[in-house]
Parts: sequence; structure tokens; C-alpha cells
Amino acid sequence: MSTARRIVKPKIKAPKKHGPNISIDDTWSKLSVNIAEILNHRAEHLSFEENHRYAYNMVLWKAGETLYKGTCKLLAENLDKLAEQDIKSVFPSGSIDDPIQRSQEGETLLKAVRKVWDDHTTALSRLRDVLRYMDRVYTKQAGVPEIWDAGLLIFLEHIIRPPFQDHIIAAILTQIQTERDGYVINRSAVKGCVDVLLTLKERDSSVTIYKRDLEPAILQESELFYKTEGEKLLEISAAPEYLQRVESRFDSEESRTHHYLSSQTSAPLRRILENYLLSPHLYAILHKLHSGLDFMIDGDKLEDLLRLYRLFVMVPEGLPSLKKALRESVIRRGKDINAAGVTIENMTQAADDEGGKNKGKGKGRPPTSAVQTLQLALKWVQDVLDLKDRFDSIWAKSFKSDRDVEATLNEAFETFINLNGRSPEFISLFIDDHLKKGMKGKSENEVDAVLDKTITVFRFISDKDIFETHYKKHLAKRLLQGRSISDDAERGMLAKLKVECGTQFTQRMEGMFHDMRISADTMKAYHKHLAQTTAPDVELSVIIQTSTFWPTSGSQTTCAFPELLAKATKSFEQFYLSRHTGRRLTWQKWLGNADVRATFKSGKTHELNVSTLAMVILLLFEDLDDSDFLTYEDIKSATSISDVELQRQLQSLACAKFKILKKHPPGREVSMNDSFSFNADFSAPLFKIKIGTIASKVENADERKETKNRVDEERRYQMEACIVRIMKDRKHMPHNDLVNEVTRQLTSRFLPNPLDIKKRIEGLIEREYLERCEDRKSYNYVA
Repeated sequence: MSTARRIVKPKIKAPKKHGPNISIDDTWSKLSVNIAEILNHRAEHLSFEENHRYAYNMVLWKAGETLYKGTCKLLAENLDKLAEQDIKSVFPSGSIDDPIQRSQEGETLLKAVRKVWDDHTTALSRLRDVLRYMDRVYTKQAGVPEIWDAGLLIFLEHIIRPPFQDHIIAAILTQIQTERDGYVINRSAVKGCVDVLLTLKERDSSVTIYKRDLEPAILQESELFYKTEGEKLLEISAAPEYLQRVESRFDSEESRTHHYLSSQTSAPLRRILENYLLSPHLYAILHKLHSGLDFMIDGDKLEDLLRLYRLFVMVPEGLPSLKKALRESVIRRGKDINAAGVTIENMTQAADDEGGKNKGKGKGRPPTSAVQTLQLALKWVQDVLDLKDRFDSIWAKSFKSDRDVEATLNEAFETFINLNGRSPEFISLFIDDHLKKGMKGKSENEVDAVLDKTITVFRFISDKDIFETHYKKHLAKRLLQGRSISDDAERGMLAKLKVECGTQFTQRMEGMFHDMRISADTMKAYHKHLAQTTAPDVELSVIIQTSTFWPTSGSQTTCAFPELLAKATKSFEQFYLSRHTGRRLTWQKWLGNADVRATFKSGKTHELNVSTLAMVILLLFEDLDDSDFLTYEDIKSATSISDVELQRQLQSLACAKFKILKKHPPGREVSMNDSFSFNADFSAPLFKIKIGTIASKVENADERKETKNRVDEERRYQMEACIVRIMKDRKHMPHNDLVNEVTRQLTSRFLPNPLDIKKRIEGLIEREYLERCEDRKSYNYVA
């Protein structure tokens, strides 16, 4: 049977106050010897209880001062011995040029300092246990640091002091510089010494020796180093390489502060890098020849651009500088696109002018056609879209979809697009081309994606009302000539425009589709009507256009219909007007087309699809012999077609790919001295042949001026209507507020000039819609 043992811990009993045979000197003599043993790391044979009692008795017998000061003296003497023995002997010589050897000497010194520190703190920790009663009683009463803190102050005074401190800081700086120069150092040696300096501080101070002495030295050396480094690197490096080196410096300094310096040094050190490697060199980096921003964009160097963005956003001036350079780059590229189009147009116009001078000399050339304008428009819009795609990709991949950068890019695109006065027309032509033949070789989704991109460009134009004018003309031609590839595509485009500009913008265009639907229903009813009456010899299909919806298209030329066609048109007029009273029909003969069957000498019959005006011309040759001919004047007199349009139609019939008529004399140009005969020898492998009308000449300067005048006039009406609408609602407004509100409301259509708004206000005051207030700076609405 086992018995449990109870272990009783011995207690230290307080001695009697006036115990016999007790000497303070004797106690300190014994304790000081033991403290020296502890400092020399020979405490294994000592009794902790005995030493603790010695210290306890001395404090109790009012000898705490003797104990405290004696211990501090022993600590100081031990540190002096260690300093002489371990530190002074490894001071760097200072005369070595080799960076590796110099670094090794510094490393040895730092290790020695850390060894002494470890030696001192190990002994100090043991002493703290022995002198715990002194710390609890005497130090509080005397107002002195506890023995641990006192030991740190003694270490600071005897080890971290000139000249020791100067050597230690120099050694740390040497290690940092060696690593910056690309060599490997012993980081743990530096960290060991830095930790010591992070621990030590002067009495009654909250600032560590690291913060007070070492960090300023590190920052000062870093400023000198990086100032020289930035200037030297920029001189010898290309911009991408410079950015790589700068980024590696940021990474290395961050690693340095993380691994062996204090994290509190990270922010000021980072500011030094920003101030000396980035801020002074922003412009030079962006505009460096053969390697700057434009070079990176041209070479699709997305990684370099991403690095540039990451670094530039670090400094306050970085992002504004980048945005400015990007804006200049986009505008310059956009101006090049504009200039290329202007150059082609000028060259073509010059050739036209030269052709006009040489006309009749056999050296003429056909005038610039709408086809050439279309090609110019397609190239311009496609170049703009390609440029937009490139910068959108850069923005997403290299600029992290930064919204400020996006706004800058959009502003730049808006600037150069509006520098091209024909941009609204070109965008409309681009859309027209895709809605006519975009589906050929492309899926519906692909065409829709292209149109979505085009809408993005459309947003940038300020003269949206000019775009509307061109788009309505192009839409009307597609609908009237049946060239729209898909009603869904057309309506989808209208939906996109409605989202961008509102219902009012697309109201007339939607009216065109409504007219087309009503026309189809009317023709069904007309054919039912003809089934019950005597139908005319010509099968007629009519599109009824509401005059307020459809733009004025074509040359609006007159044309005298032959009796056969006149009867057919009269038949429809009687039917339509019988159903709709109070309406008036006006025939737009230049917009129609016709299918004509013609039989040639070979006996073959072909169905020719021609314009209505060309059909009227062909009917003139119906009863003529093959050898007979009509002069230009004969045809003009019989048809009453204007010269410009008549020449186009005759050129289409006699000078194009399919020559249904013969021109005498032969040639590419039609003049008033020519004559024409039916080409009975014509042959073609196809039964159905489409005879396209030669495209009309591009608007000349006078015609464009006339178009602009019409747009300006419409703008005047819109500004006045907007002013009246606003003032009717507000009743009273200051001048500047009224101008700003008018500008805001009309921006979706065009950007009004404040001076033009002022003129419209003055006009409304004269017509007594508004009145000027006594302050001369505001207006009242006159009901």
C-alpha cells in the first residue's frame, strides 16, 4: 500500500528587525560576488534562495540604495569589459575600398554588438529575478528605474555611445548600401543590431535610439543615393527599363524595412523614392524619345504601361501627368486620322477641278462620287473604332479600368472627332453601309457589335442634329429602295439612338417605318380595288410619305411622264383621294424604280431594273428603229428632266457596265452635244439586270454651306423654343442660369454657342415673349 506524499514549499521568513550578528557590508560583499558570477554566466552553483534573501534583507534593512547602485556599477563594469574585449577589437578599419570586405567587417561588428547585448540581457534577466523585491519596494520609493530598465540605460551609456554608436550606425549603413549595390548581405546580423536600437531609449523618453539616430541617417543616405540614382538611370535607360528599375527599388526597400529595418521607416523611405525617382522625372519618362508613352502604346507593351500606371499613381502629380500625356497622344493620333481623310479629299477634289479644266480635251475624269465619299467615311470611322478599341484595351488591362483615365480618354476622342466637321456625316454613312450590306459575311451579332461600337463614337459628336439630318436621308433611301438588310436591325439601331438622345430624336424616323407599314396596307387595298375595275397597263407600287417625317431627298427634278404612266398614276390618285379627303399627293418621281422588259436583236429578252427617270428615257426609244437616234436636246425636251439629273441617267444607261444605249460619240462623259441610240446588240448572261444610277457628285462648298445654313436655321428655332419652354416654367431667371439651362437641355442635339443663345433671347424680348428686369441681369416671362 502506497502512501501519498505532500510536498511543502519552503517559505522565506522575514528576519527579525534587529536580528543578531547581521552586517550590511557582509551581506553586500557576499551578494556582489554572486552577482559577478551571474554576469559571468557561472550561476549554476549559486543558490537562488540565498541570493534572493540577501537582496531582500538589504532592502528591508534600508540598504536598498547600496544594493541598487552597487548592482548598476557591476553591470557597467561588466559592459566595459565586454566592450573592450568583443567590440573594440572588431572596429572596421575604414581604409578598405572593396565593398564586399567592407561589408564583412561591418557584419562582424554588428554581430559583436548583438553578442554583447544577448550576454547582457541574459544576465539582466536573472538579476531581475533575484532583485524582484528591490524592484517592488525600493525603486518605487526612490523613483528610479527598475533593474531591467536601469540595465538597458547602462547598456545605452556604455555600449551605444560615441564612438561606438558612430561605428554601429556606419556599419548598418554599409550593409544597406552593399545590398543596394546588388550584393548579398547577412540580413539577420543587421536585424539583430536594429532590434537592439529599437529597444533602447533614453530615460523618460518615448523615442527609441533607432528613431532618434539610425533612421535619420538611413533617410539622409537614401536621399543622396536615390537623387544620383534617378538622374543616372534616366540618362542611360529607356523608359520601360527605367520603370522596371524604379519598381524594383520600391520592392527592395519594402523588403528591407520588412525584414531587418523597422516598419516605421517604410513610409519616409517610400517618400524619398517617390520624390527622387518619380516626381522630378514624370515628364521625361512620358516623353522619352523612342521609349516613352507613345512608344509603349504603339508597341502594345501592356506590362510596361501597367507598371507606368502603378508607379505614377503613387505620387500626387503622377496621374494628372499621365492623363495629360494620354489626352495629347489620343488627340495627336486622331488628328492624323482626320488629316489622312482631308488629304485624300483634297487630292480628289484637285483631280476633279483639273478634270473640269480639261473637259472636252479628252483628259477629263469622272467627278468625285458618293462611292468615294463612302470609302473615305468607312475608312475614317473604322480608323476611329480601331483607335478606340486599342485604348479601351489599354485602359482595361494596363490602367486597371481607372474611371479618371476613362474620362480623359473620352474627352480626347470627343475633341479630335469634333475637329472633323464631317464626322456626323461619316458616322451616318458607316451605319448606312452596315445596315445595307453588313450582314454579308457577318452574323447578326457581329453587325450589332459593330453598331454598338459606332454608337460609342456617336456619343462623342456634339452636332447630333447634323447626324440626324444625314441619317434620315440614308434611312429614307434604304426604305424606299428596299435596301435595308433587316427591319430588326433597323429598329435595333433606332432603339440605340433613342437611348442616347431620347424619343424626340427618333420620332420622325419611326414615322418613316409607320408610313412604310401604312403604304403596304394601302397597296393591298388598291390591288383589291383594281380587281373590281379596269386595271391600268402598268403595274404600280406606291409608297405614301408623310411630308413631316421624310427628308427632302435627291435632286427633286421634274419629269414628264408618258401617257402610259400618267394613266397609272391618275388611277392611284383617284383611289387614294377617295379614301382620304383633304389630302394632297405630290409625286416624287426621282425616287422610284421600275422593271422594264427589253428585247434585243439576238432575240433574248432581259428584265432591266432601272430608276423611274431611266425608264422614262428608255420608253422614248420603244418605237424607234435600231438605226435611229435622239439628241440630248430631244431627250431633255421630251422628259423635262434637269440637265444634272439627265446627264446622270444617260451616263448610267450608255457609259456604265451595262450599255443599254449607245452614245455618239463614245466616251465616259455626257454633254449636250451628244446623241443616243438603242443598243440592239446588247447581250448578257443574266435575265434580270440591275442598272445602277451613277452616283452623284459630292456636295460642293456652296451646297455644304446651304446645308449648314438650314441646320443653323433649325437650331435657332430650337433655341428659341427651349428658352420659351424654360421661362414659361420658371417665370423668372437670371441670364447665366438661363444660358446654362438651355445649353444643358440642347446638348443632346448640339452644343449651342452662348452668344447665339443671347441673340435668341434678344429676339424674344423684341417679340415680347420675355422682358428684361430692372437689374439688367435677369428676365421675366411675358404670359
